[in-house]
Amino acid sequence: MRVEEEGRNKQTNKQRSMATGVKRRKAEGPSKSRLVEEEEEDTDDQESDSELESDGEEDEEEINEEVNIEFEAHTISDSDKNGIQKLLQQQTEVTEESDDDDDDEVFGFISLLNLTERKGTECAEQIKELVLSQCEKNCEQNLVEQLDKLLSDTTKPVGFLLSERFINVPPQIALPMHQQLQKEIAEAQRTNKPCGKCYFYLLISKTYTNEKNAKKRGSGIHQKAELMFSNAEEEFFYEQSGLKFSYSVEEESDSCLGGRWSFEDTPMKPLRTVMVVPADRMSAVMEKFKEYLSV
Repeated sequence: MRVEEEGRNKQTNKQRSMATGVKRRKAEGPSKSRLVEEEEEDTDDQESDSELESDGEEDEEEINEEVNIEFEAHTISDSDKNGIQKLLQQQTEVTEESDDDDDDEVFGFISLLNLTERKGTECAEQIKELVLSQCEKNCEQNLVEQLDKLLSDTTKPVGFLLSERFINVPPQIALPMHQQLQKEIAEAQRTNKPCGKCYFYLLISKTYTNEKNAKKRGSGIHQKAELMFSNAEEEFFYEQSGLKFSYSVEEESDSCLGGRWSFEDTPMKPLRTVMVVPADRMSAVMEKFKEYLSV
């Protein structure tokens, strides 16, 4: 996706400090020299208040800047490789130096891989191995067996839904991305292509939880209220998922996205949340997208 700046509307709002005037009560029997001294003190105070007010205006000046941008969507091509790799590093939290300058920056992407149809290929097997191994470490045996059966059933293919965007790109970009993907899935169903045959969608989301919750529960199962989604729109998938669990990536982080996160001075633990959403619930997810992300 490319982004172009259409226009810029700059608004400047100044918050002015309000100086409060103090009235002096007339004292009985003051000397003339005392009155003069008090007047001089008042003059000095007024000058000091004026200076403070001026400094306050400079310090409290806020600049609200509106930037109108336009996102251009296109089919993924070989030239997008570097941009997609950078976005994928947000998932793995591993950084790699790149000397390549990308003129066409990729701000977000979405793709669907039929894991069942790709069975036996290195990438598909690595994805399944990852989620199964983490499930074994963090969940009870019945959930592990359920996930293993789901990933092994060739009669009901599982699609790996991969979507990522820059952290500072607003979630509204997700709506057209997912709408376009749903159109392509519908076309794949019509033409009998692999991506149109998926019964389930597998997602891995970047999430965080209060460290107290993580230590207290000691498992991969969290309530929705305990999780904070890095990509807020992915919470809609969590609501519709039939199978879900989380695992910690705190010790695996070695990028600026790792480290110590906090929210309202509460330490947060970085997680990855695995979700399996039945294909027939995607319409409910899309309705949520339209409700909350329509511009």
